[in-house]
Amino acid sequence: MISEKKLFLLDGFALIYRAYFAFAQNPRINSKGLETSAVFGFTNTLNEVIRKEKPSHIAVVFDRSAPTKRHIEYPEYKAHRDAMPDGIKNALPYIDMLLKAFNIPKLYKDGFEADDIIGTLAKKAEKKGYKTYMMTSDKDFAQLVSKNIFMYRPGNKWQPTTIWGIPEVLEKFNIDRVEQVIDFLGMMGDSADNIPGIPGVGKKTAQKFLKQYGSMESLFANSHELKGKMKENIVSSEEIGLLCKKLVTIITDVPIELDEDSLKYEPINQEKLIKLFQQLE
Repeated sequence: MISEKKLFLLDGFALIYRAYFAFAQNPRINSKGLETSAVFGFTNTLNEVIRKEKPSHIAVVFDRSAPTKRHIEYPEYKAHRDAMPDGIKNALPYIDMLLKAFNIPKLYKDGFEADDIIGTLAKKAEKKGYKTYMMTSDKDFAQLVSKNIFMYRPGNKWQPTTIWGIPEVLEKFNIDRVEQVIDFLGMMGDSADNIPGIPGVGKKTAQKFLKQYGSMESLFANSHELKGKMKENIVSSEEIGLLCKKLVTIITDVPIELDEDSLKYEPINQEKLIKLFQQLE
C-alpha cells in the first residue's frame, strides 16, 4: 500500500507567537529564570500535528530579517510592528534545538517571507501529487487554497482546529472564487502589516464590490457607476489600491527547490529531546 503524500508546512513565527501569548497570563519560567512558554507551546503544536495528522513530509518555515520586495516597494510595510518580546527572542535557540531533535527541517530564504516560501512549495508539491497543509492562522494564506492545498488552522481553548478547503474559504470570505481573497484583502487593507487598503471600504463593502465587479481592477474600471463620497474614494485610490493588492499577494515563484527527501518525516531523536526537555525543565 502506498502511503498518502501529505506535506505539512508550518508558519514558524506565527505558531511561536501564538504559543507564547497563549501563556501570557501564566508564563512558564524554569528554575534558571528562563521563560519557556514559547518552546513549551510550540512543542505541543508539533506533537499534535505528528500524532493526529501523520504527515509523510514536514518542514517549519521562517521569515528572515533581510528586507523583502514588499519593504522595498512600500517602506511603511510592517513599519509599526512591536519589537519581538524577549520571551520569544530567548526561546529561538531552543526552538532550533527542538527542531533538530524532532528531525524537522527549518526553511528560509533572504528577501522572502515565510508566506512566499510556503506558497511556492505548496504549488510545487501540488504538481507532484501531494496534499499540502499550510499550518497557520494567518488569513492571507486562504488565497493559496486549491483542490490539494489546505489551510490547517490550529485551535485553542475556545475553538477546535479547522481545515479550510475551497468551500470553507468561499464561505468565510463570502466570495465566488478563491483568487478573490487577494482583492478582498487588498481593498480592506491590514493594520497588522500597515497596509492601508481603500479608504471607506470595510468587509461588507469589499464583498459587495466583488459580487458586483469581480476584481479590484474591474472596480476601478467601472468607478463612474458609483456615487458621492464612495466614488471619490475609489477614483482617488487606484494607485494605492493596486499597490495594496500587490502587497497582499503571496509570491509563488521563490527560487527554492522542493527537496522531497529532506522533507520526509523522520522519527524523533528521543535522546536529544529528553536532554533538551531536562535542560528546560
